[in-house]
Amino acid sequence: MSFLDTLRQWDEAVTCVDRQDLSEALRIFLSIQEPNSKICFDMGCLHLLNQDLDAAEKAFDCSIRKDEHLAVGFFQRGITFYKKQRYEESVADFQRAFKTLRGNQLIDYKALGLRYKLYACEVLHNMALAEAQMGHWEKAQENLVKALDYKTDAKLNIIDKALQSTLKQKLFKLVEFPSKVLFKPNKHYVAELEKKDYLGKAKVVASVVPQDAFSGFAPLQPQVEDGPTRPKEPEVLRALEGEPHTVLFEFVPETSDELAVVPGNIVFVLQKGADNWASVIFNERRGLVPYNYLERLEISLASKQNEGISKPPTREPPTRPERKQGLTPSNSSSGDTQVKDAHDNSYIVKVRFTFNFAVSVPPGSPYAILIEKISKKLNLPSRAITLSLTSEVTGESVINANTEMESVWSCASARRITLWCKTKEQTDGKPADEIHFVALHSYESSNPEDLNFQQGDTIRFLSRVNQDWLEGQCNGNTGIFPASFVEEVPVNDQ
Repeated sequence: MSFLDTLRQWDEAVTCVDRQDLSEALRIFLSIQEPNSKICFDMGCLHLLNQDLDAAEKAFDCSIRKDEHLAVGFFQRGITFYKKQRYEESVADFQRAFKTLRGNQLIDYKALGLRYKLYACEVLHNMALAEAQMGHWEKAQENLVKALDYKTDAKLNIIDKALQSTLKQKLFKLVEFPSKVLFKPNKHYVAELEKKDYLGKAKVVASVVPQDAFSGFAPLQPQVEDGPTRPKEPEVLRALEGEPHTVLFEFVPETSDELAVVPGNIVFVLQKGADNWASVIFNERRGLVPYNYLERLEISLASKQNEGISKPPTREPPTRPERKQGLTPSNSSSGDTQVKDAHDNSYIVKVRFTFNFAVSVPPGSPYAILIEKISKKLNLPSRAITLSLTSEVTGESVINANTEMESVWSCASARRITLWCKTKEQTDGKPADEIHFVALHSYESSNPEDLNFQQGDTIRFLSRVNQDWLEGQCNGNTGIFPASFVEEVPVNDQ
């Protein structure tokens, strides 16, 4: 189902609620194939109005699963648990709703399409009521006293009355979500659903035919009687260089000699190297593309005329091949297919940073040339970069201006060497080796530079990419991951 279809059905369901036709609104909501978090929330509210608590719980579960930061979703599910007399789960959801408020006095959902303000004091009020239902009067009183710090003038009376009832160990009334208040789709998106006639209807201002009001296109003209019985096959005007291939997967270049392509592009392969990289031509540009991202295309103009569009590939995308030295076509006039290195005498330095890249330097280059190329690649000053021969930055492995570069180049194998690059940025003043994180959520990504892990895994911190991304090691793999998915483990717990 397309986004427009979902938006149209969402708007129809909300309109039915405004007309008090709740059954039709619920039927339309249930027919949406891929509902978002807001639509699931609306479905849960309608189930609550129908007193179908089990269906409401499932709808709010779906809403929270699609948006884990929807505080009003936790609040509504807590009310559902309270009505089902599952008070412990109700308290847990009210606590999550209060935590999602992040110390704010309220959240106004008007910008998201919901005319409702969730107050922190009301969340604490309901939390205290659930505690009172379990006989925990002291905890209930603590929550109400805490609610006084978040109260507003409009909500002062309900907190005071609840606090007085708690002192007498009497139950008080639950603060419920207002009925028939739902998330609504963006009105600007809804306005674009209807087709618009920007040109208007043409008018006939002059015609040789009397009373002619037709302003459309002329009908098909008579065909030539002695014309060809079958369409003429298109002619190939020029011979294309290389073998045609279809691109199966999107490829994003990392170096200047690589070429960006997307699925469906037709490229012409000039050379294929032993390292699985192919030199191709696309849109009169030449570059490198992984060969396993391509599929050979058999051109048969006569047989392909009446065929439809081929089905998309069903196999999984291949893993990103390891970046090696670029390929250049051979200058031999005989069309030799063997690939030669662009710089026979150069050393290829593979640098492991938050992403991997390679630079080419002349043999025996001093430290100044090496660090200049790497700093230009990273767009960082050379003084902020630390190079080492190993992933552990120790005194013996660090490469600087005082290092004998002959000993560094002696570690190269087949004119290739791998170095590790670090920045001098520290995290909270601790050495990187002392910092570990535990995964709060599972993280899976198709990007080769990302680090995949499961909930509960321990991740060793390597460096900070920026405010939102970190680099670390887990289960023998190294990559970057979002900082919001992990939590730092204290040193005493490691």
